Order: sequence, then structure tokens, then C-alpha cells
Amino acid sequence: MITALLVMALGAVLLGAALGYAAVKFRVEGDPLVEKIDGILPQTQCGQCGYPGCRPYAQAIANGDADINCCPPGGEDGIRKLADLLGREFKPLSGEHGVEKPKSVAVIDENVCIGCTLCLQACPVDAIVGAAKQMHTVIAPQCTGCELCVAPCPVDCIAMVPIAESMDSWKWKYPVIEIRKAA
Repeated sequence: MITALLVMALGAVLLGAALGYAAVKFRVEGDPLVEKIDGILPQTQCGQCGYPGCRPYAQAIANGDADINCCPPGGEDGIRKLADLLGREFKPLSGEHGVEKPKSVAVIDENVCIGCTLCLQACPVDAIVGAAKQMHTVIAPQCTGCELCVAPCPVDCIAMVPIAESMDSWKWKYPVIEIRKAA
């Protein structure tokens, strides 16, 4: 009995060491350009760009398969940042992908909601909570404003409400110019 436990423990240690070595030896690093592009994108996961989320769109931009002006939630500010990062010329937002709108959040009229769960299934970031045949509600800080929950709702109880500008949501709309001292 003790011998069997020792053999099993030794096997586990050897297997763990082999897996640890393989993890270090065969580690795959992400593309730093894709990481930077993904960091600029708004992370709405809305699919308006034609890709299933921001990460695949970032990968397509890095590979040269997609243009930088296909993200309505990122707007002109996002396009400018992508153009600066990639050394490309600025292009206005592509009309075929939508129009730039103010940042908004989904709000469910809980008196009208029938609990069909279609909005739950459509939400790419799990910002809607509720159960079948029960009222649903939106966790506002998690909502990205992608609008994917609006179309499947059979009773039209979901509205997109623009987020009021506050000290937390305000951002400077002009480029920041750095002034450096001469050495």
C-alpha cells in the first residue's frame, strides 16, 4: 500500500516537472501589436465591425485583413489612435458599419419584461441578469452599450440610454501635447 502511494506520488512529481518544463519551453507569446490595437478598441464586443468581438478585429487589423475605420463605438477618436499606432492615414468612420453614437447603457423596463431570456443569450458580456419567466435587469457598470440585446426582445422593453457626462466618464477630446525641457 505504501509502495503504491510512493510510486503514484513520484509519478505525479515527474509529470508535474515535465509539464512545467513544456510550459516554459513551448510558451507562445501573444503578438504585442494585437495587444496594443485591442487596448485601443472599446471592448464592446458588438460585432458591428464584422468580427465577433474586439480581439478578432484587432487580429485582423494587425494582419492587414481589416481597415482601421470599422468600429462605430470607438468612433473617430479610436480611428485616430489606431492610425497613430500603425502609422496609417486617418480615414473617417465607414458608413457601412454604422454611425458613431454617444456611449449608452441598456435599461430594461422591468414592468414590461416577460422573462424570455433572449436578451440574456444575446449579451456578449453577461451584463443582464434574470431567470426564465422572471424579470431581468442590467448591471449598468458591466454593460458595454453594444445594443445586441435590443433586437431579440419580443416586447421592446429594452432602451439604450446615453450615459450622462460626469467626472468619471468625461474624457479630453483633444490630443495632449507634451512639453519637454531641454536637457
